[in-house]
Amino acid sequence: MKKLYKIYTGLIIFFMYMPVVVFIIFSFNDGKSSVWKGFSLRWYANLFQDKMIMNSLWNTLIIAIIASVIATALGTLAAIGINNFSSRKRIILLNVSNIPILSPDVVTGVSLMLMFTIVGVAFHFQMGFWTVLLAHISFCAPYVVLSVLPRIRHMDYSVYEAALDLGCNQFQAFRKVVIHELMPGIFTGFLMSFTYSLDDFVITYFTKGASFQTLSIKIYTMTHQRINPKVNALSALMFLAIVIIMVTINLKDRHDEKKRGIRV
Repeated sequence: MKKLYKIYTGLIIFFMYMPVVVFIIFSFNDGKSSVWKGFSLRWYANLFQDKMIMNSLWNTLIIAIIASVIATALGTLAAIGINNFSSRKRIILLNVSNIPILSPDVVTGVSLMLMFTIVGVAFHFQMGFWTVLLAHISFCAPYVVLSVLPRIRHMDYSVYEAALDLGCNQFQAFRKVVIHELMPGIFTGFLMSFTYSLDDFVITYFTKGASFQTLSIKIYTMTHQRINPKVNALSALMFLAIVIIMVTINLKDRHDEKKRGIRV
């Protein structure tokens, strides 16, 4: 039974990651077709020389960084606020904050598009950078809440009270004690927000307007024609960035678990 389980797990992993391995391999192909014609870095060089792709990459990184920072701050404060409510209200607020996570991206994207269209008509502005940024903040913040809230529940409140007794005011105790205790969850929430913002396509597609373009939208428009090998190189770099972020999150979590074990 264990051997059958291992074979089944191996097949799932194989079918999940084999397409990724294929496009990474062909990102180093010297030819344009799916026939291997030799190892080359020409498509990576062409990728960094393409101004439209680089501009889309810059827009994506700017959106991801700003949205992650703001969502992390809002999500942390929201988690602290939710934790201060009674158990019944806490459950209600937590369920409400989970709605953007559970809702399909199409529903969220269309809803935000309609809202931005109505507000844009009223205040005479068009969808673009700011609407995409607000949309990314709205769906990234709930992930921060889910990441920070468990840390709050396991926090030792006597340390906060001791800081107050030793002369700190409430703000100093919050900054030096509470934020310090919650930092692993805050850091994990920031990385999750950055990853989801970097990877988002559907919500961005509905809220970008006509003058703004991110990397995922650019890749989508490139696939309308014959697949350009630069897409393989770009996808390989994006996959590598996501892997680095996820490995960083896991290593951070293991380090925190070891520190908690040492304290106990």
